[in-house]
Amino acid sequence: MKKLWVFTVLMVLVFGCSKDSNTDLLIVNPPAENVVPCENGMADIYPCNGYDLLGKLSLTEMDATSANDIWGWTDSESNREYALVGLNNGVAFVDITEAGKVVYLGKLPSATGASSARDIKVYKNHAFVVAETSGHGMQVFDLTKLGTSGTTPQVFSADTRYTGFGNSHNLHINETTGFAYAVGTARDDAFNGGVHFINIQDPKNPVGIGGYGGGGYCHDAQVVVYNGPDTDYSGKEILFGANEDKVVIVDVTDKDNPVGIASFAYPDLGYTHQGWLTEDHRYFLLGDEADESRFGYNTRTLIFDFSDLDAPVLHHTFLGKTRAVDHNGYVLGKEFFLANYAAGMRVLNIAGIAQKDITEQGYFDTYTADNSPGGKGAWTVYPYFKSKKIIINDINSGLFIVKKSE
Repeated sequence: MKKLWVFTVLMVLVFGCSKDSNTDLLIVNPPAENVVPCENGMADIYPCNGYDLLGKLSLTEMDATSANDIWGWTDSESNREYALVGLNNGVAFVDITEAGKVVYLGKLPSATGASSARDIKVYKNHAFVVAETSGHGMQVFDLTKLGTSGTTPQVFSADTRYTGFGNSHNLHINETTGFAYAVGTARDDAFNGGVHFINIQDPKNPVGIGGYGGGGYCHDAQVVVYNGPDTDYSGKEILFGANEDKVVIVDVTDKDNPVGIASFAYPDLGYTHQGWLTEDHRYFLLGDEADESRFGYNTRTLIFDFSDLDAPVLHHTFLGKTRAVDHNGYVLGKEFFLANYAAGMRVLNIAGIAQKDITEQGYFDTYTADNSPGGKGAWTVYPYFKSKKIIINDINSGLFIVKKSE
């Protein structure tokens, strides 16, 4: 028995994985006591400041060659937490509930083909998936299946697929109203690559009900029921779009008659990529995907004051510590979680945003080679688990789970 125990321990140490005693599911990391703390600026081989490494899952282990978007889901019945990992060939489902124990459950393959860009959002316990590949449409998958998925990693099937568009670069869901907004579709479609409106209140029966193409091609968007300082629009459903060469603000309350509110550019515009509102809906933090490489900036975050939606004002420009390109960023309370490509995840303290007092409070760098401009490293960060776990998807190496150091 002692020899068997020693052999098992050695196997885990050598191969970095084991089998759960009750299942055949692949456990890619050792138990929680082997979580790697951030000490002296490093967690294992990864530069860090204030964030520990709880686990990771490589592209090889997910049978993929590149990663892209990521989102999270918590099963309200079991409180188990899952990473929904965008890959070139589909979406991997990973149980990350226990720190240091990463369980790969399987994959939902791409509907029509491989794609370097795939986007995932969640509504009513369903995942909605779009991709930048012809004819893909929007896959819908019932996430509650993950709790009863069996003892080996599975190849999952979509519950339904919406085909009112083909390719789509991004997807936003307004969970308050139950509408999905597909953007970055074909430039010659009915909405000029703009925004498609889909009613998903019954998740397995999505219904397209129009769209908006007045601003041209829309690369990414956020849609909210507005509750900000401009009382002219209180209670309205407002779309904030990053449209390549401008930002657009559109009232989409009446899906049959969307109304443009404002459209604006900014200095040294490279490629208007993605932005996110502060929780009070006053400020909008925008990332430009090409300004670092074209104009020589360090990572640049443009912050607009939206006190008057009809007349937005550039409030402040924050420059990071490296020349890595900013990609997708999300606000949670007084923090801004930025996927900063080659510089990994960067976390900004925005408590003093009104006073233009913004600081970088921490980071976890998933791409160790350099911090230069270019499309490599962290694609997206998801910071919304109640457990405070944060998941990062790295284009070149896959899934990382981190958490603020205690």
